[in-house]
Amino acid sequence: MEDKLNETYITLGGYVEVEKYRYLYFLTIFTLYILIICCNCTIVYLIIIHQNLHEPMYIFIAALLVNAVLFSTAIYPKLSVDFMSERQIISHAMCHFQYFLFYTLGGAEFLLLAAMAYDRYVSIFKPLQYPNVMRKTTICVLLPLAWLLPACLVAGSAVLTANHRLCNFKLKGIFCNNSIHKLLCEISRTLSLLGVIILLSVAFFPFLYVVFTYTRILIMSYQSSKNVRRKAAQTCLPHLIFIVLAYDVVVVRLESDMSKTARLLLTLQVLLYHPLFNPIIYGFKMKEISKHLKTIFAHVK
Repeated sequence: MEDKLNETYITLGGYVEVEKYRYLYFLTIFTLYILIICCNCTIVYLIIIHQNLHEPMYIFIAALLVNAVLFSTAIYPKLSVDFMSERQIISHAMCHFQYFLFYTLGGAEFLLLAAMAYDRYVSIFKPLQYPNVMRKTTICVLLPLAWLLPACLVAGSAVLTANHRLCNFKLKGIFCNNSIHKLLCEISRTLSLLGVIILLSVAFFPFLYVVFTYTRILIMSYQSSKNVRRKAAQTCLPHLIFIVLAYDVVVVRLESDMSKTARLLLTLQVLLYHPLFNPIIYGFKMKEISKHLKTIFAHVK
């Protein structure tokens, strides 16, 4: 019976003292998930209903927040179930599906950030051409591309990984990510090459472009008038904070030799940062969104 179970299921071995802190873990994850949904959906709702927020920058922000909700939904419900279960396991097929969602939505996040950086670049360096460049057609191309490109690449990686034979059935993490490759008996050159292509195309190059773009914007604003510096700070500061958080996630991802408790804490940090802090950063740092939020709070009082 155990052999049959091992052929179908993968044990998630990254949990720490689940029996002792089961209810604390569950309550924490459940509360965070509800907060993430409420905070992100509130900002998205404001962008939808207010006509003055129907601009490319705010549309990209809404897409980023929707992506955060989808990302959390791919991870948090399963975590909640695992914390309340006697055994933390996941089926082989579902593990690859979670792997697909994790990297598709993670890659989409970087590409959406790159699209937002491009929008800010055109707005600041080519203000007269901005209406012609950032048209509705441009947005309709960039938004689907942000999800389709990583989806196609990661789907290929997930299929290749699923077709490899497993020699180990215990994953070190608490959900299925790149660590699943360590369970394979061998990793083909095709899978390794595809992994490099995915990393470069949906993470490294977009991240490099964002850093380069905002560096140029900061240099230009520093050399300009006080009014230009203030405007650049108001529109770019939230994006820069988000980039710092994204860099932190990359650093955490590269950490491998660490204790089980440290790995759990850093993993939860990765899962928490963007989905929860996105609406806070954009809600209170973006002037127009903040104004509508204050109106809502005033009515509540």
